[in-house]
Amino acid sequence: MTKKNAVPHGIVRSSRFAVALVAAAGTIGFIAPTASATALEGYSAPVQQASIDATRAAGGLSESAAVEALRVQQSSIGTLGSVTAGLGDRAAGSYLDERGLPVVNVLDQATADEVTRSGATAKLVSRSVAQLDAARGAVEALPSVAHTSIGTDVRTNQVVVTIAEEADDAEAAALTAEAARHGDAVRVATVAGGMHKSILNGEAITGGGSRCSAGFNVNSGGALHVLDAGHCTGAVASWNIGPSVGASFPDNDYGLIRNDTGDGPGAVTLWDGTSQAITSAADATVGQQVCKSGSTTNLTCGSVQATNVTVNYAEGPVYQAVQTSAGVGPGDSGGCLFSGSVGLGITSGMGGGSSYFQPVVEALNAYGMSLN
Repeated sequence: MTKKNAVPHGIVRSSRFAVALVAAAGTIGFIAPTASATALEGYSAPVQQASIDATRAAGGLSESAAVEALRVQQSSIGTLGSVTAGLGDRAAGSYLDERGLPVVNVLDQATADEVTRSGATAKLVSRSVAQLDAARGAVEALPSVAHTSIGTDVRTNQVVVTIAEEADDAEAAALTAEAARHGDAVRVATVAGGMHKSILNGEAITGGGSRCSAGFNVNSGGALHVLDAGHCTGAVASWNIGPSVGASFPDNDYGLIRNDTGDGPGAVTLWDGTSQAITSAADATVGQQVCKSGSTTNLTCGSVQATNVTVNYAEGPVYQAVQTSAGVGPGDSGGCLFSGSVGLGITSGMGGGSSYFQPVVEALNAYGMSLN
């Protein structure tokens, strides 16, 4: 797939970190669904509890408040979609707050009143999406610099340029100078380390001395495949479950493995003998509570910090990544990002308490695949 030309949006946090692509061991990544009674529709019992715990920790909420935040977030995402569609360019970004409720950035009080009547919270900001896009586009028009990232923080209404210490000083200086031209519309963050690819040697889904987690089980006309990280399928021609038949990395980070095992249930393993059914796919929303399954760190949960993040790995940039606070470790690449029964992304990278995912809808569309 060719490089994406649309100006992406997102934020890379300013904590000190090093970002790395990550690969994961594991079996095929899915097991048969296990029935369980849950209070949250679409959530298996382990995912429900892990999501509640993560929501409580992040927002300082009581357990009942965390449950309510998870209960309302899907309808809140629908509200954001309908409200922002009606506002057009009068909306200046949107997200879910810590209670799972919809927030829409606006530029004037009249629009704020309209948002409030539509059932969302309005937040007055000073910069439009077009203004932020123009500032971000000016920065991204410069030559790509390894060990940096560029995104838009919808919560602070700013573009964020993150520069790791391993970035070339002279090249990074050009980014800093361009950022300064835009005043407080662009924030520069300096962080430790760098942004590196990392595929571990090991077992499970193996090939060529490397290992990666299997991702979503998918099919085209009934032919079974596994949707995985492109930096995995591009590096290894044949795995113990079947051959790599597609790879897009950098620019994207998705790939395809033919599943010759004859088994591909539509559920993700939770590493305790149970599973979470995955029944649909969607794009992630800032503030959405999510979980990730991978063979190194197993089940971890957190929230979406940003979407459409540009991460400049040493091997090249990956555009439009989803950034979350769900824990990821070396050995988790290819693993599934999901919210209840909704698939959202494929594990790509990590660093500084944040994790990065390739959006799954884009990958499904690129290969003409459907979830099993």
